[in-house]
Amino acid sequence: MKVIRPLLVIFGGLSLITGLAYPLATTGIAQAAFPAQANGSLIEKDGKVVGSRLIGQNFTGEQYFWGRPSATSPMPYNAGSSGGSNLGPTNPAQLAAVKGNVEAIRKAHPTQTGPVPVDLVTASASGLDPEISLASAYYQVDRVAAARKLPADAVRKLVDGRVVGETFGLLGEPRVNVLELNLALDELSKKA
Repeated sequence: MKVIRPLLVIFGGLSLITGLAYPLATTGIAQAAFPAQANGSLIEKDGKVVGSRLIGQNFTGEQYFWGRPSATSPMPYNAGSSGGSNLGPTNPAQLAAVKGNVEAIRKAHPTQTGPVPVDLVTASASGLDPEISLASAYYQVDRVAAARKLPADAVRKLVDGRVVGETFGLLGEPRVNVLELNLALDELSKKA
């Protein structure tokens, strides 16, 4: 009993510190300092949550910009099963999937003759990427403009207005958030 009692006191104390006090403190600090991020970086439209800046969505309509393919299952962009396919670049299944994606992208964009941007045909490591490269966005401009009966220049300017630069000015590439771009596209179509 001499040994068990101190062990139970230490166990109880550490459980309170690590299981209650620490989570409450970090949650409180996050809510005070970074409320939008702490609550999931949610995007609202007309008072209704339509998505998150951090998790992609599966846009498939001709009138929308498409994001990266998602490797999550049982449905695309499933945050509960985030992860890549773990298939290497020479794996026959990976090669077949990329080839199929390239064929589908080329078929949907008959006016494009250049190479297909890699992020339109390969999934990211998380399978949840909410952003695409500028090359991928510009590649889709003609299709989206035609489907919405908008001038391609207006859609291109919309993309230009949604560019997110490198993180801290040096990390990553310029990119666009697909959900935010598509919401802006819906607004542009209402005005046209």
